[in-house]
Amino acid sequence: MNKTILHSVEEAIRAALFLKERASLAFLGAAAESIAACYEREGKLLIAGNGGSLCDAIHFAEEMTGQFRMKRKALPAIALADPGHLTCVANDFGFESVFSRAVEALGHPNDLFIALSTSGNSQNLIAALHTAKQKGLATIAFLGKTGGRMKGMADLEWLVPGFPFSDRIQEAHMAAIHIIIEAVEAKLFSHEKSTLLAGAKAD
Repeated sequence: MNKTILHSVEEAIRAALFLKERASLAFLGAAAESIAACYEREGKLLIAGNGGSLCDAIHFAEEMTGQFRMKRKALPAIALADPGHLTCVANDFGFESVFSRAVEALGHPNDLFIALSTSGNSQNLIAALHTAKQKGLATIAFLGKTGGRMKGMADLEWLVPGFPFSDRIQEAHMAAIHIIIEAVEAKLFSHEKSTLLAGAKAD
């Protein structure tokens, strides 16, 4: 049992260390800039995934509409997770359309669509990326394994290779999401934080 747990711990560490790779650091910076630019043009995030990745999408969105590291205004982000929409579209059009219909309904050119997939082969996310492109949205993809059919589809993508199961990939994705959100807050609200600190020192 201890050997199994140690192996899992080592794999989790390996997934986290992948964030230090040069390509990973470049992606983190570029994704933060893209999201900040979306907010600066008064757009919103639309975020989608399946299973655990949809849970990550919900987490991503609530960190924006709530807060992460600092007090600041709410930032618009929608996880495409509404059960009424998902079951309606799945029933009437097929599950492959659940996210593309949401992007069609909610997406505008100033917005940014983010797809989370550990395989890169989810047809509903592939369809949503196509719709986002057609509507003029910027796109980001968090991928795993080989990147699958989604590889090369998004404006920005990050691929976590070398793990046969989704769990380690999702752990790396969530760490990256937190780092990106921290960077977005710093870019958009660092002046407000500096002003607050200066006011506190003056008092």
